[in-house]
Amino acid sequence: IVLSPGGVESFVIPPTTFQDARIAAPNSSRSSSCHRSLQEPRVRFSSDENDEISPTTSPPPPEEKRHHRNKSKGNDDNQPLISTHGRQQQQQQQQQHTRHAAIDLAHSVDSAGKEFVSDLRKDLMSRLTMFTPPPTGELSHDNKGAVVASGERKQVDNNSGSAHRLSLDDRKNMLVSRTKEWKRLQKHAKDEIEKMHLRDLMMEEERCDTMCAEWDGVYLDYSRQRADLKTMKLLRELADRQDLKGKIQQMVSGEKINFTEDRSVLHTALRADKSSIGSIVVDGQDCVEDVHKTLDQVRQFTDAIRNGDIRGYTGKRLRNFISVGIGGSYLGPEFLYECLKTEPDGINSALGYNLRFLSNVDPVDIERTCADLDPEETLIIVVSKTFTTAETMLNARTMRQWLWDFMGNDKEVVRKHVVACSSISATDKVEEFGINTDDYFFKFWDWVGGRYSVCSAVGAVPISLQYGFDLFEKFLEGARSIDKHFVSAPFEQNIPVIMGLLGVWNHSFMNYNTRTTLPYAEALLKLPAHIQQLDMESNGKRVTKHGVEVDYNVGEVDFGEAGTNGQHSFYQLLHQGQTVPCDFIGFIASQHDLCMDGEDMTSHDELMSNFFAQPDALANGKTADEVRAEGVKEDLVIHRTFHGNRPSLSLILPKLTAYAAGQLLSIYEHRTAVQGFIWDINSFDQYGVELGKKLANEIKDHVHNARKNQSEDVDGPNPSTTRLLKYYLTKTKENESACSDERSILSLSSVTRKTYKDHFPPTPPESHDLGGPLGKM
Repeated sequence: IVLSPGGVESFVIPPTTFQDARIAAPNSSRSSSCHRSLQEPRVRFSSDENDEISPTTSPPPPEEKRHHRNKSKGNDDNQPLISTHGRQQQQQQQQQHTRHAAIDLAHSVDSAGKEFVSDLRKDLMSRLTMFTPPPTGELSHDNKGAVVASGERKQVDNNSGSAHRLSLDDRKNMLVSRTKEWKRLQKHAKDEIEKMHLRDLMMEEERCDTMCAEWDGVYLDYSRQRADLKTMKLLRELADRQDLKGKIQQMVSGEKINFTEDRSVLHTALRADKSSIGSIVVDGQDCVEDVHKTLDQVRQFTDAIRNGDIRGYTGKRLRNFISVGIGGSYLGPEFLYECLKTEPDGINSALGYNLRFLSNVDPVDIERTCADLDPEETLIIVVSKTFTTAETMLNARTMRQWLWDFMGNDKEVVRKHVVACSSISATDKVEEFGINTDDYFFKFWDWVGGRYSVCSAVGAVPISLQYGFDLFEKFLEGARSIDKHFVSAPFEQNIPVIMGLLGVWNHSFMNYNTRTTLPYAEALLKLPAHIQQLDMESNGKRVTKHGVEVDYNVGEVDFGEAGTNGQHSFYQLLHQGQTVPCDFIGFIASQHDLCMDGEDMTSHDELMSNFFAQPDALANGKTADEVRAEGVKEDLVIHRTFHGNRPSLSLILPKLTAYAAGQLLSIYEHRTAVQGFIWDINSFDQYGVELGKKLANEIKDHVHNARKNQSEDVDGPNPSTTRLLKYYLTKTKENESACSDERSILSLSSVTRKTYKDHFPPTPPESHDLGGPLGKM
C-alpha cells in the first residue's frame, strides 16, 4: 500500500490475499462474496465533507482498457490491477478532494461488495491516520516521494528519494476531533446530555442495570456518570474509529508504539506467566524469558537476605532497607508497600524488617530516613533506569557516604550494602559506582517506563525484601488477571476501556478539567499520588502523533485522598464548587475490622456507608424546595442548595490484598493508555520532565560558582531569577556567619549528626576490623 501526502495513490490486492493483508471485513461471508465479484469495471469511492462513501463508476484509462482486453481474450491472471496515473494529473485530482484519501479499486462490487469496500476504506483510512511521522514532523517517503505504510510501522531507506512534508492542514485533518464520530459526541453532549440531570437518569432502571461491569471480583458501577446508553455506544464507535482494539494488541505484542523514542511499551510483559515465554520478542530478545530470569534472581537474592545467608560487611543480618529513587521508581513501590503493611500476610512476613523510601533531594528527607537506623544492618537499593537521575544519584552518593562514615571506606562496604535496579544499558555506570554487578544488580529494560515499572525489579526487590517474594508474586497475578481482561473482553464489559472512554468523555466533551481518586481504605493512602504521576506524566501532552497541536482537551489534573479524610478536606468543593468527576474505591471486607462494645455497626460498615452516600449526594444534590421543607430561613436556602449532577463511578473489590492491589494497578495503567490511544498522543514519553532538569543544571552552575568565589554576584537567566538567587545567596551567607560553627557550607560532609545510637541505649562494643583506608575507592 503506497500512501502519498494526499491519500492513497494505488495498491494491488490479489483476491487470495485479503485475509493475509489483515484488512478483510470482519464478516468472512461478506468477504467471500466480494472475492467472487472482483471482476469487472473500475469503481471510484470518493469522500464528501460528511465522510460518507459515494461510489461513482468511471471508465478505465487507456492503459487499463488494454489490461481488460487482454483478460477478455483468455488471460487467466485474475489479479485486479490499478495503474497509477501520471503523478501530476493525480496530484491535481487529489487537491480537488477535501483532503481525505480516495481509494481506487479495479473491480466491480455487488451489494455485499460495496459494504466490504466501505469497511476496507475505513480500515485503510484508519491506517493512514495511525501512520506515525518522526518527531521532527518529516515523513518517510519512497523514491517517488510517497509515504510508505503497512499494517506495521516500517522504516524507510534514508537514501530513497527526497523528503516531503505533509501540509499543516493535511495533518490537522488527521486530528480525531475532525472525525464524524467525534462530532457526533459533541452534538450529543450539547443537545442531549446537557439537558439531562443525574437525578432523573438514576431512576432509569434499565440504564442503571446496564451501566456496570464485573471481572474476577472487581465490580464497576458507572451509572452515576453524566451519560446514557447512547453515549456509551457513541464512545465505542469512537474507539473503533481510533482502532483501539488494534492499538491495545500492538502494545501487548511489543510493537514500538512509543514512537518518539522508538520503543516498545511492555509493562504487561512484566507480569506475564512463564507459559508466555517465546510469545513476545523485541529486537531479538525474548521479553518474557528475560523478565522471569530477573524475577528468579530477585527471589533467590531476597530469600537469601531474609534467611540470613547474605549478610552485611560486619557480619550482621540485613534488616533495614532504603529504596532510593524518585517518580515512578518510588511512587509505585511505596503504594504497594503501604497496601501490604496492614494486610495479614504482609504483617506476618514483615516482622523484624524495616523498609523506607528516600526520594526527595532535600537533606531533611535523608535525616528522617536514616537517622535511627544501624548502617551495619542496612541495605541500600538504588533505583534509576539510566543511573543518571540527578536527585537519585545525589541521594545514592549520600547513602554511600553514610555507610562509609560508620564502617570505613573499604570497597566491600558498597559491594555488600548497595544494590542497583537499573537498565541493562547502565551496567557500566552501576559498576563504576562500586556495586557488585554479578549478584547485586537487577535489570529492567528500555521498554519499561518508570511510572509503569512497579512490576519489574523496581518494585520486586524492595517489596520482596520486606514481605517476601511470594506476596509480590500474588501482586503480579492480580495485575495479570486484569491484563487478560483488558485484551480479551468486549468493550461493553471491559473495565479499563469503560473507565478510559469515560475519562475522554468527561474531559474532552463535558469539559471537566480535574478528576479525583477516592479510595475508602487507609492502606491505599499512596494510590492517589501514584495515579497522579501515572496519568499526568503520561497524558499531559499537547501534540498528537501526527505532529500537530491538539484542539481538544487532553490530560486531566488528578488528585485524591484516602477515605473519610478527604470528606473533611476538599469535598466541599466537590459538592458546591467546580465539577470534579470522582472515582470511589471500596472493599467488601476490611483488612482489619472493629466492632466496639455499645456500637451499632462495625467500623468498616461506618466507612462504607460514607462510600455509598457520597456518590448519591454528588449526583442528586439538594433542591431549594427540599431545603425549605427542613424549615431553613429563606435567606439561607441558596447557601444550602446543592445542584448535584456531578459524575462519579464506583469500584468495589472483595478485600485489599496483594492480588487486589495488582488488579487496581493494572486497571489504572490501562485506563491511562486507553485515553492516550483515543486522543492520538504518546502516553509513554515525558519530555516535559526534562526541561526543568536542564534549567536546574544551569542554575546549579551559578550557585556553585557563587559559593566557590564567596560572592553574591550572580547572573540568572532573567532579572527575576537573578534577584531571587542573590537573595538566597545573601541570606544563606548571613546564616552561615551567625552559626557558632564557622565551617563553610561547602565543607559540611557528615551525612547525619544523629544515628541509631542516639535513640537506643549503648550496647557493649564489638571488636572487628573495618578495613580503614584499605581498598579506598
